[in-house]
Amino acid sequence: MRVLQLGLLLALASGFVAISIYITGLSDPSVYPNYHLTDEDTEALLSLHNSFQKCVSANGLGLKADRGSDYCHTTIKFPSDTIPKWRDPKTGELEALSFDFNLCEAVATWEQVRNSTTILTKEFIDSLPNGWEEYAWRRINKGILLNRCENKNLCMDKLSLVLPETPPYFPRQFERCAVIGNSGDLLKTKFGKEIDSYDAVIRENGAPTQNYTDYVGRKSTFRLLNRGSAKALDKVAELDEQRKEVLIIKTTIHDIMSKMIREVPIRNPVYLMLGTSFGSAAKGTGLKALEFALSMCDSVDMYGFTVDPGYKEWTRYFSESRQGHTPLHGRAYYQMMECLGLIKIHSPMRADPNRVVKWVPNHHVIRAARIASEKLLRRVGAGSEDPLGACSIIKRQVKRNLNAVSKLRKVALDHIRYLKGTTMYPLEHSPGHGLLCTVPTD
Repeated sequence: MRVLQLGLLLALASGFVAISIYITGLSDPSVYPNYHLTDEDTEALLSLHNSFQKCVSANGLGLKADRGSDYCHTTIKFPSDTIPKWRDPKTGELEALSFDFNLCEAVATWEQVRNSTTILTKEFIDSLPNGWEEYAWRRINKGILLNRCENKNLCMDKLSLVLPETPPYFPRQFERCAVIGNSGDLLKTKFGKEIDSYDAVIRENGAPTQNYTDYVGRKSTFRLLNRGSAKALDKVAELDEQRKEVLIIKTTIHDIMSKMIREVPIRNPVYLMLGTSFGSAAKGTGLKALEFALSMCDSVDMYGFTVDPGYKEWTRYFSESRQGHTPLHGRAYYQMMECLGLIKIHSPMRADPNRVVKWVPNHHVIRAARIASEKLLRRVGAGSEDPLGACSIIKRQVKRNLNAVSKLRKVALDHIRYLKGTTMYPLEHSPGHGLLCTVPTD
């Protein structure tokens, strides 16, 4: 008995020592120099991990989340009996059953997205150092005659049809938004009426609604397009009989697309997306559609993504099966987003519209974890209470359409006041993930 008691005491002592070392390591400047984490920062990150693990376990349909070697990293694992189907086309290797994510990166980056505009504007290019000579060049088909946009007028002419002077959309402009993927799973549940109830609906590429309205609804406010769909812009525009659907191009603009807009003509509003870089963990149009929605909606729900166990092949609801990309990785990433309170997943196995996502970290925990994460990641303005703290480039705004701003809902107007009237643009691959900010002239 004494041996058992001694063993128990040693185990408890070892546990306390391990916890002490772990917590001390978080605040020890020799381990994380110049981060200046407070006890509150440490507590927030540990609380985030605790809630996150419980959330994935409760809502992930078999997924589990384990904390990594530090308090930023987590590993989302699939059950051992999961049979992966997707093979890497280069190596031939089957997709893995576990994926590593950085919660600090996710919290800091996604919270920044929610304050930013994701539409490319002339104001942004004008404010960006060498914006026309370098950045605009990358957004146009790189023809020799453009000469790296040193001929600014020629570049402006190519972009003029899709480049608004200032942002046409604002953070919190819409209350409830739905992002609709193209998965064949949509045909398993009649989500149509539910989808049509949202304030704004974002669809992808050439996905039709006609003949599928019971399953996918008929409402379509925005449509995000990849490069292939942009080349067939005239065909995509025909999907919307009223020609009111806003078309957002997420990749390089092509001469052929510009020609179509002039000659067809395409009456739909057409813009280019100015997006955040999420690295290799974020692939496909779906994630960019979620990013676009999160930049202007209070809440975002997603439908039509392969997020349920037991997928057999990459399917689309309106056409034959096709070669897809990393469906298990995508499912893990979307589950991470749900358990950070960014989105709510709807699928055949989560079809109850009143489903409550359990153990989502509350607003206080997310805010505190975001501040701590910014310190660890050495983000521009880390830990600042000033909403302009993340601005690494500050310019004066061009004249705004105040009438359009005044028609926004109160929540959006309150947010504009919180940001002191500043418009924030993400700077792709920027050191410290700083923002380009334009501030009111008065």
